[in-house]
Parts: sequence; C-alpha cells; structure tokens
Amino acid sequence: MRETLLFCGLLALSGCSLIGMPKPDPNQAWIDLQVPTNNSLHAEEVDAKAWADKRYFEVDPGSHELTMRYQFTVAPSNIGPGADPLWRDCQLNLKFNHFTAGERYMIQAGTVGFRPWAKLYDQQRNMVGRAEPAGCQRT
Repeated sequence: MRETLLFCGLLALSGCSLIGMPKPDPNQAWIDLQVPTNNSLHAEEVDAKAWADKRYFEVDPGSHELTMRYQFTVAPSNIGPGADPLWRDCQLNLKFNHFTAGERYMIQAGTVGFRPWAKLYDQQRNMVGRAEPAGCQRT
C-alpha cells in the first residue's frame, strides 16, 4: 500500500514538471523572471489585479505596474558573528511605460544584504526599469 501511494505521488510530481510554459502571444509583451538559486521570485499582480501564473508575466503593449514576491536568504555574514541565515519575504513593484507587443523582457532579482532589488531588461539586454521595494517581513 505504501509503495502504491509513493508511486502515485511521484507520478503526480513528474506530471507537474512536464507542464511547460505557454507559448508567448505575439500581440503581448512577455516578461520572464530570473532569480539566484535557492531564492524565489513570483509574479503576483498586473496593475493591482491578481496574476494566475507565478512563473512569468504577459501584458498588453503600453504602461503597466508589475508586483512580485521575492523570498531570499540573508547570509550570516550580513547579520553578525554567530548568526543564523534569515529568510526575508518582500514585495517589489515595477512600473514600466513602454511594453512592446512581441518583445521578450526579463526581470532579474537579487539582494544587497537585507535589501532586495529587481531590474527589467529588454531583448537586447538593456536595462529599461527598476523595481521598488514595497515592504518586507521575516519568515
């Protein structure tokens, strides 16, 4: 019985990994999310409305505000001697006025100590925007 349950659980997990990203709509702007290993960056809202898929954004051309959730670890070297790593859960907001149909953008996120940052890059790898932190909490 245990083996059957374990097999079913593994099968379900492998099925989830087979679900790929949707094909980008050429009439929309696509925004990929990139984050360092062991941290997480999730798409949360577009123009203050919940966004269903946490892996990317896809928006109409023009001006939009994107809200992301960034969870990361603050290394002990940024806290003090003998400290344990500290998990932070932060919201970042990014406003950009010139999303273009068919263009692929990328948001890269990282940290400097306790402070999160995120930058928006266009297809040519030019930085075209920066996110603003909108609050963090310890987890």
